[in-house]
Amino acid sequence: MKSTAPIVYIVDDDEAVRGSLRMLMRSVGLQAQALGSAREFLDAYDRQQSGCLVLDVRMPGMSGMELQQQLNQRGATIPVIFISGHGDVPMAVEAMQHGAFDFLQKPFRDQELLDRVQRALARDAQSRASLAAGAQIRERIESLTPRELQVMQLVTQGKANKVVGATLGVSQRTVEIHRAHVMEKMHARSLAELVRMVLDAEDATQNP
Repeated sequence: MKSTAPIVYIVDDDEAVRGSLRMLMRSVGLQAQALGSAREFLDAYDRQQSGCLVLDVRMPGMSGMELQQQLNQRGATIPVIFISGHGDVPMAVEAMQHGAFDFLQKPFRDQELLDRVQRALARDAQSRASLAAGAQIRERIESLTPRELQVMQLVTQGKANKVVGATLGVSQRTVEIHRAHVMEKMHARSLAELVRMVLDAEDATQNP
């Protein structure tokens, strides 16, 4: 069953490290799940579950880098914090270039990791809120009739009602009625808010 609270996933092939990090997370009230391999994590992970991933760079079988690539391919947005030994720093830097949230070099202080985990959880919450808002906007746009969609597109381009009517071959009064329906269905309190919604929806389509 999916937890409503965020989960800190800890993936490391060293059992002692897994156990200590899990205890550290729980000591500050965070839910934590420790797994011994990248494959175990992929089998257990639900992308709908909020949280972050604390991941060892170098592991037998599928490495931390390879796991990150798998998550990227699946469109998973979970923030990844890599834990790296001294020799693994170049790999961790490369991981950052491929979208990892942060990395910590061993040995590190407990508070350093906790600070990064809290920032990662905040990032995850923010990105999930943005995605949810985007999905809501798309649902509202899909509720518009074809004519309402045309009116919205022209109005958000800065066209006056009279110009919109001339463009669509309808009266200005008809445009006003459609415009009112658009504002109501989109839950927009102003034209500026409607423009922002349309821009956000376009941006989400271009950058899924």
